[in-house]
Amino acid sequence: MKNFNFIHDRIKIIIIVFLLFLTFSPKINAQVSFGSSKLINDNWYFTLSNPKNAQQEEIDTNNWRKLDLPHDWSIEGNYSSSLASCTGYLPGGIGWYRKTIDLSNLQKDKKVYLYFEGVYNRSEVYINGQLVGKRPNGYISFMYDITPFINFSYDNVIAVKVDHSRSADSRWYTGSGIYRNVYLITSGKVHFCQWGVSYTTPEVSSKNATIRTTTEIKNETNEIQDIKLINVLTTSKGVKKAFSEKSVKVEPNSVYKDTDVLKIKNPVLWDIKNPYLYSLDTRILKGTDKIDETKTSVGIRSIKFDANEGFSLNGFSMKIKGVCIHHDAGCLGSAVPKEVWERRFIKLKSLGCNAIRLSHNPQSPDVYELCDNLGLLVMDEAFDEWEFPKRKWIVGWNKGKPGYEGTYDYFKQWSDRDIVDMVKRDRNHPSVIMWSIGNEVDYPNDPYSHPVLNHGKINQKVYGGYLPESPKAERLGVIAKRLSSDVRKVDTSRPVTAALAGVIMSNETEYPGCLDITGYNYTENRYDLDHKKYPQRVIYGSENSHNMEAWNDMKNRDFISAQFLWTGIDYLGESGAWPARGGNGGLLNYAGFIKPRGYYRSALWNRKPVAYIGTTTLNSKTGTLIRNAWPVWNYKKGELVKILVFTNSAKAKLLLNGKQVGDIKDYDNKTGVIYWEIPFEPGILRVVGLDNSDKEQITYEIKTSKRPYSIICHPYLNTISCNKRLSQIEINIVDEDGNPVVLSNNDITCTISGPGKLLGLEAGDDHDMGNYHDNKQRVYKGKLIAYIQATDKIGNIEVTFTSPGLIASKCIIP
Repeated sequence: MKNFNFIHDRIKIIIIVFLLFLTFSPKINAQVSFGSSKLINDNWYFTLSNPKNAQQEEIDTNNWRKLDLPHDWSIEGNYSSSLASCTGYLPGGIGWYRKTIDLSNLQKDKKVYLYFEGVYNRSEVYINGQLVGKRPNGYISFMYDITPFINFSYDNVIAVKVDHSRSADSRWYTGSGIYRNVYLITSGKVHFCQWGVSYTTPEVSSKNATIRTTTEIKNETNEIQDIKLINVLTTSKGVKKAFSEKSVKVEPNSVYKDTDVLKIKNPVLWDIKNPYLYSLDTRILKGTDKIDETKTSVGIRSIKFDANEGFSLNGFSMKIKGVCIHHDAGCLGSAVPKEVWERRFIKLKSLGCNAIRLSHNPQSPDVYELCDNLGLLVMDEAFDEWEFPKRKWIVGWNKGKPGYEGTYDYFKQWSDRDIVDMVKRDRNHPSVIMWSIGNEVDYPNDPYSHPVLNHGKINQKVYGGYLPESPKAERLGVIAKRLSSDVRKVDTSRPVTAALAGVIMSNETEYPGCLDITGYNYTENRYDLDHKKYPQRVIYGSENSHNMEAWNDMKNRDFISAQFLWTGIDYLGESGAWPARGGNGGLLNYAGFIKPRGYYRSALWNRKPVAYIGTTTLNSKTGTLIRNAWPVWNYKKGELVKILVFTNSAKAKLLLNGKQVGDIKDYDNKTGVIYWEIPFEPGILRVVGLDNSDKEQITYEIKTSKRPYSIICHPYLNTISCNKRLSQIEINIVDEDGNPVVLSNNDITCTISGPGKLLGLEAGDDHDMGNYHDNKQRVYKGKLIAYIQATDKIGNIEVTFTSPGLIASKCIIP
């Protein structure tokens, strides 16, 4: 199979990204935004149990397991039909982590902090047996000042309890444990606050730009501090573009807040095609001594949402072609290395995607940094539940008796702090263009209800009518006011939004009026009605299906700026009846390989010529055909086969072994698919995309494959060397002529020698509920990916892939 345009574009994107990281790699520490930070992921002890006094300094850990973070214990469990389908038939539980740190070389006048990027969930952190704090939200980053709890003369013990015993507390797979990075931070007593340096770009043009900085400085001494505050803005090559310096006084035991303005001429603007980033170096000087410093990536850009004209970036109108994603990666669970997200996002962008909705929670800092660097717009989202639980399906999807575990029980106490921390953490990312305070919290009767649900047969049929005993929908407006206010106290440079599932019901409340822009989930039929009824309302598609109608509903209306497909990548959880690992509606599968519907979407979203051939004998609806249109040309001779061509050309012709088959066919605006039905004959099937004058634009072909013959492997973006970088090795099964064998399902064994270890093998088969903990895995549609992580030692890693009856393949990773 060959698709020269896709190969060319993929190579082009890889080269661009590689050069981008080469030319711009300052030490940006926006997450740990003050002091001196050290990653402390190595050498933790873990037990999946709840032993008595596990927080104490002296306990027996001989039976505990030694591991490195990030770590997700749920993905290490076994799939079981007796567990909840909502979280992917995988277990939760209670676990403890412990680590000893030596602070004897640290000066006693220093401050010491622990920063966690994310712990799922209901965590408790102890230092030397003393409780430092609790944080129930599993997606929020948080920090503790541990200075009062440590001893500078001997080792200190960190103990973290993670309580995910309420394992069915989400509608999707969450994972369990310390599944993101942990940092130890040391600083002086005068330092920047956590997330204390931020910026906005209130004036942006190609000739001039204004960068408004806000800086918060904490003085933890009993004396007034006379300091200098310096801001230096540099290009990606280190050339200084703007500078400010001022002397300030910070009162004892207080926080000083400063604003400054930097002006720059002829700025390079950040956009999706050229995601250019400057570096802002902010320093505190005491005399001539630098006592703190933080570096922030700066993207200069402007955004605007208009009720009639949609969205514009830097003054240019554009359509947001987005996807929703969850935070897991198949066999890796929720502990996902940055390199995995990078590969996934590059593939999504090659399909024409330009935006990511982080559904339905704050995600890893790596995700935002990659979106900044790759030019992907971001919808940042805080909650899927508010004060009451949604139903979770324990047996199958929308079947059986639902459960009501959830995260609602700490919402009232923690939601203000959680959403403020999300905005503070993520506000320096130019990729973030909107703050979402909730997803489908207004789903009718799950849990809120309103008398309007009794109006009309359709509403009664779908939602069951008004339930007086359920929580009143009017609560939506009350909570939305509070959360929207929380966001605006921190950042007014981006709109506040939410994803509404029950627009008809929510329109009867104050909820939509609390938002700057309003997301509609699967309610495209309300676009024209509500645009007329609420002319000042900015409406966009916050969650949409893959069908052509939903695309046209956005494309053909200037006032609808966006669609976010459900979903961009297959994810664990929200599973159907056993066996099923999760939601398989993505453009990419768990392994990050492009699925047929990904190529279909590419033909809709891309402006460059696109063509793809998929085949099937299924006689069913178009949507099912598209999902199953794999590039296979292996059938019984004479068998009638349906040929599906996804292209953005005006017309196409089909060739079988060099001879035209049937008529040249025009693009179908109703389905986005060109069909032929022909009897199978082995050989080469080729489509030629034509413009209106019958000029050839693009070709794509598939071939009849022979039996599986050998394994082909190649590393994707081979940048691994040491320091625990990750190599992703793509495996393909081919025949003796080198053609892909899409129908193959061979078992592959992975063997490693050298300073590397196998994190997982993922093929993308949603119905494979087998063992993902060993070094063996069956390919799916002829493909598999291996995640190989380097250790901290230098040397070549040799990875060999074998299968009975096939020629083996070997990769050497330097």
